[in-house]
Formats: sequence, structure tokens, C-alpha cells
Amino acid sequence: MIAVHPPPTTLSHLQALKSLATKHVTPIYETTMETLLKEVRDLFEQQLRVEHLLALSKKLQAEFKECLQSSPSCMLPSHNYTLPNGKEQGTYLAMEVGGSTLRVALVDLHGRDKPRQCLRIRRIVTSTIDNCVRDLRGLAFFDWIAEKVGEMLLADKAASDHMEWKEPLPMGIAWSFPIESNLNIRLDAIVNDSSAAVLSRAYLDPSTRLAVILGTGLNAAIHLPLSCLHRSKFGLREFPTTGDTTHVLVNTELSMFGKRAFSTTRWDDHLNAHHILPDYQPMEYLLAGGYLGEIVRLIIVEATESAGLFDGILPPALSRPFTLETRILAAIEADTYPSLSPSCKLFQETYSLAIPPTPAEMHFIRQVTLAVSRRSQGYFTAAIYALSSLYHEIDSAGSANGLDHISIGCDGSVINKYPGYMQQCQALLDQMMRTGDRGRKRVVLESAGESAVLGAGVAVAMANVGKS
Repeated sequence: MIAVHPPPTTLSHLQALKSLATKHVTPIYETTMETLLKEVRDLFEQQLRVEHLLALSKKLQAEFKECLQSSPSCMLPSHNYTLPNGKEQGTYLAMEVGGSTLRVALVDLHGRDKPRQCLRIRRIVTSTIDNCVRDLRGLAFFDWIAEKVGEMLLADKAASDHMEWKEPLPMGIAWSFPIESNLNIRLDAIVNDSSAAVLSRAYLDPSTRLAVILGTGLNAAIHLPLSCLHRSKFGLREFPTTGDTTHVLVNTELSMFGKRAFSTTRWDDHLNAHHILPDYQPMEYLLAGGYLGEIVRLIIVEATESAGLFDGILPPALSRPFTLETRILAAIEADTYPSLSPSCKLFQETYSLAIPPTPAEMHFIRQVTLAVSRRSQGYFTAAIYALSSLYHEIDSAGSANGLDHISIGCDGSVINKYPGYMQQCQALLDQMMRTGDRGRKRVVLESAGESAVLGAGVAVAMANVGKS
């Protein structure tokens, strides 16, 4: 028998064979981007029909009523009982302490009868609360605040002259802590962000009874009769019993509602399960600016792994949670170019991609963004409708009697700056009003920019009515 031996194989020959074998192999994915996109649309739009939003709103309203009686965390009565009458006047010091910034301002009030200069910020100084400031211990943080207040006052001649007067300059603050300092100021009012929005908008518009904050987070305040709150909601403070006090401004803590009402997707459930406070603010996790980008990112991650987005290779910068900011979504949604070239360039630069996304990939991301933002608008509108329905039911013959509509002051980066957000919500709200209850007053969303500072100024002006 003659043995037959294969021809000798060199290393270069093996590499050539391997290259030839792998050159025409197409990766096999579980699904396609078209199929996944259809699923995303179906899941995020399943509760957005008007009849579904009305049913959702009823569930939320039931939660609101329950918490008016019992919850220690939601529907909290503030120390603000009345709304401004629009006649308050003067110059006041206002301060807003946020998570990353301190803003100190002088606010001028000239009265509602002077619409062009009714309420304005005369001077404002913004300081960053960086890690060095956060590391300050004891009273050092308050000393830093006092220093910034002093710098702003010295920069304004009228306020600087006031520092020499015997009477201190009245101050309002949009936060909840006491301040002691050697400045000639007197803290007369403390409000939270949503209450400040009600006060600032009500000073301009007497039809205002509610306000919402929708930016990174979510909250709302509403002016309700005292009688609708259980006395235990007031804690250790005395329940107001004087005849002149009939209403109170209520901090709803709106972000904490909706766990039993909203339907969720697997991406929402993943976000919630991996959150440091799962289930704590269910409404906020679904619709606020701090989470919209993360929901889209989780869909992108799945699309990359299961549908071949980015050729199956996720950009490293998108592998970390909360790296897709809502400002990027806003820019993508505002892009009307057929090729989406501005969005492709932005995405490439933001996430350090070697090559930009293809138009097809960018189209997928934009359609996902639209689905997520539309659901945010729908859920937000359902919550607004529920709050206005609660007001209509409880106080239909009360403080808004004689008005032909109810205004809701709106502040926050999403409601005021995300492309078309407020307009879409108003249109959807009008549809719900026409379908749900034609006999009710129309509810109108109105921008209430700079509401924290302006509201603190209005609050301190109200506290000083009648004082010399």
C-alpha cells in the first residue's frame, strides 16, 4: 500500500484559509432592528390612547385622595396658606439652593397692574456647589453661603446701601434650612421648588392654582382647601382654625406616585431594579429628564447585542449607566435633516466613535427617542389631568370660582426646553378634557421660568405685607 500524505501547509496558507472562511460569515442575531423598533413602539404607546390616559388618570386621582388622608411622605401641607394678590411690591433678597448651584438674587415686585415689569430679577449671581464646597463641615457651608450673599449685595448699590440701614433686608429661600449670619438680612420665607412655582406664576396670573416642575426630577404643588387634609398631616404644628385661613399650598411629591397605575417595559424594570432606591419615585423614573436618556441607552444596549446595531459592538462610552443625557435626546429629536447628519456628528463626538453612526442606525435611535419621549408626555399629561380633576372635585366652588380656566405654572428643563414637549402635553390635555368632562374649566399650561428665585421673592413679599 502506498501512503498518501497531504501537501505541506505553511502558516501563511492557514491564515489565508481562515481569512477566506470568515470573510463571508454574517453574524446571526436574535432579531432585526425593524422588529425591535416595532416592539419598542408597541410597548411605549400601549397606554397613550386618550381613553387609556383617562383611566390612568382616575387611578392616580385615587392615590392622591388616599395620600391626602394618611401618607407621611406625599401630599404635604406647606406653611404657605394664601396666594399672592398681585399687589405686593418691593425689592427682596431671594436665594435658591440646588444640588449643584447656589443662586442669589434681588427680585423686584411692581404689582400685577404693570405687566411689563410686574416681576423681575434685578440681579442674580450663580455659584457652583462643587466637591470642595460639599466637603465643608459644620457651619462652614453656611459661612460660604453668607459670603456669596454678601458679594451679591455689595455688587448692587441699592442693596449695598441697605446694608447700612437699621432694618435688615427681607429674604426668602427656596430650600428648607435656617441660616444664621452677620449679614443685615432677615429670613422671612421658606418654600420648596414646586410651591415657589405656584407663587411666582400666581403673582402674574390670578387663575393659577397648580404648578409642576419637570426637569431632571419631577414635583408639583396645588392650592387646596384645608378641609380635604387629615389633621395628622400637619404633624406637631397647630391646625389652622382661623376663619381667614381656608386653603393651604400642598407639596404633592408627585414623583412618588404611580407604582400601581403605570405599565412598564423590561427596560423600565431593569432601571428600577438597579436603582439605588428602587420603587421610591416610580413616576419620576418613567418620565423625568434624569431617566429618559437611561431608558434609551438600555434599548440601545439590547439592540446592539440582539439586533446588530453598531455591527454588534457597543461604543465603550455607552456601556456605563446614565451616560446618555436627555440633552442629547433633545438634539436628536430636533434634527429634521433626512440624513440626520447633525445627530450622527453629535453622537460620534460625544461618544468618541471612530466612525459616525450610519443614517439607518441614527434613524433607529431617533425613533426610539421619540417613543420614549412621547410616553413621557402622555404619562405626565395624565398626572396633570388627575391633579386638575382633584382640584375641580374638591374646590369647584372655591378659590377659582368665577374664572373661566385654571393655569398651571410649568418650570424645569424638560417641560420648558425639550422640543415640543409642552405643546404636545397641552394638545393631549385638551383632548382629554373634551373626551373626559366637557363641563370643566379649561386647564392651560404656562411657562414659569426662574420660578424658584422669583417664587422665593414673592413669598417674602407676602410675608412683609403691612410691615414698614
